[in-house]
Amino acid sequence: MDLLIDILKITLPAGLVLYAMYLVVKSLAQKELQEKQLELKRIIQEKNTEHILPIRLQAYERLGLLLERISPTNLVMRLNNAEFSVGLFQHILVNEIRNEFAHNLSQQMYISDEAWLLTRKAVEETILFINNVASSLPEDNNGTELAKKLLETVASQNVYPTQEALQFLKAELRQMF
Repeated sequence: MDLLIDILKITLPAGLVLYAMYLVVKSLAQKELQEKQLELKRIIQEKNTEHILPIRLQAYERLGLLLERISPTNLVMRLNNAEFSVGLFQHILVNEIRNEFAHNLSQQMYISDEAWLLTRKAVEETILFINNVASSLPEDNNGTELAKKLLETVASQNVYPTQEALQFLKAELRQMF
């Protein structure tokens, strides 16, 4: 019995010391692992910034270009042809807007949701504006009449469907720097 007590006197403190060492080593290992994970996250974030920032800037640039290209004034100047009827010219203008928009759909991945919603809204309002002006003219009129009416309406009513989205994109881009 004395032997058992003597063994317990030796093994119990040794076991407690061993358990305490285990806890200390485990704690140190966890801290080191956390530090390594933070360092890895920082490195990944730096690399992402290095690669993603130029892509994001390009997305803002491309959407700014989209909004400029689909503004009624620029569309009319670029696509006007005296041979078109009102209906054909309306179709060409709306088709051009849709093609430009479809070409830039992937840019939504790199901008804020609000910026994308405003861009979509600008596209839809521009199409609606063209359709409304075109509906006020006889369809067999010359496309030049539609061009004139669009430009007059923009000038007289200060209708710039793309302006709000373009200003928002610029402001959001300025906040990044």
